[in-house]
Amino acid sequence: MQKSSPILSSRERMLAALDGLPVDHTPCSFMLYNGLKSTCNSYEEFVLRQVELGLDTCVQLPGRPPVVVNDHYNLHGLPVRHDPAVEVVEWRETPGDEELPVLFKEYRTPAGTLRVEVRQTDDWRWGNHVPFLDDYITSRARRFPVNGPADLPALRCLLAEPAAADVDAFRADAESLLALARRHDLLVTGGWGVGADLIGWVYGLERMVYVTYDQPDFLAEMLDIIATWNRARMRVVLDAGIDLYVKRAWYENTDFWTPAAWRKFIQPILAADVRLAHEHGARLGYLITAKAMPLLDLIAEAGVDVIIGVDPREWDLARAKQQVGDRVCLWGGVNGHLTVEQGDEAEVRSEVRRALETLAPGGRFILSPVDNVREDSPLIRRNVAALIDEWQRGW
Repeated sequence: MQKSSPILSSRERMLAALDGLPVDHTPCSFMLYNGLKSTCNSYEEFVLRQVELGLDTCVQLPGRPPVVVNDHYNLHGLPVRHDPAVEVVEWRETPGDEELPVLFKEYRTPAGTLRVEVRQTDDWRWGNHVPFLDDYITSRARRFPVNGPADLPALRCLLAEPAAADVDAFRADAESLLALARRHDLLVTGGWGVGADLIGWVYGLERMVYVTYDQPDFLAEMLDIIATWNRARMRVVLDAGIDLYVKRAWYENTDFWTPAAWRKFIQPILAADVRLAHEHGARLGYLITAKAMPLLDLIAEAGVDVIIGVDPREWDLARAKQQVGDRVCLWGGVNGHLTVEQGDEAEVRSEVRRALETLAPGGRFILSPVDNVREDSPLIRRNVAALIDEWQRGW
């Protein structure tokens, strides 16, 4: 493990790991830790509880409170707004060709009407409401709002740039969080950005694969609409002076994209996002947790500073380190669900040691469970304590 003196602050340590500079020891920062967050009364408490654990926690802008209920639950960050002229109508029916009730939602825009139809399964958590951007829609939709090129003008109406009131609220919230980060010298992150993941919510993941070949111009235009909208939101967050901008990309992996298609459709947008972040003095993190090994060189070519989500159950850690470890920071190394939530202490310690031995040499590594520790229980708390203790033993 690469070491140097003097002792670094948490922010200095994280920046050094991101930039490939010497560190006093490998940082440990949980990507997501909903199990702990669920026990907190505020986002600030959540940050401070992690500091007390000795973690190199980050302060995220905007802050995400312990309980979130909104129409873009799976897209953290600024509120998602429609054009003010959009009218939304919802209702519920049980069509004759369905066993389950179906929830209908129409977005009546100046450029046309978009309709979504979702089967109301027993585990549907939104009552009789259909959110706009949510993973629950993807597997339950019998109709997505976007169905072809003719729907793209209306999609633009659903993706409005941040409203002045939202920007003002973000800046007010950011002041207290930036002060919190300065008090404890913590890294400041922002986002989340989004690209092809949004296509899964409004068009469907399976169809996204097909149009890569059948309607490439339609796909490119849809991605461009999303990228333009995302950058308008991105600039607001970058202007706050963050250290790291995070873009989610769970659906930009090789389950849905060949490397050739990724290079053609995804890489140019990602590279432009990286340039925008760098122009503002920030790094860009790409959040992708599985089926990413064939994309490693392409991600590095795009200029990404850190790949967030290096899962030992999905990644060849040694090959990833060898292939891009001198160009890109790798963040992860331990499986959150199978190891931390369901494994025993010995398994946790073994996985931490393996991650440190494989990924830490030469720097550019941040230890974390991937991608989330979702639950809170005595077993999980013991395993988290074991993870932290084994990490500290490795100093």
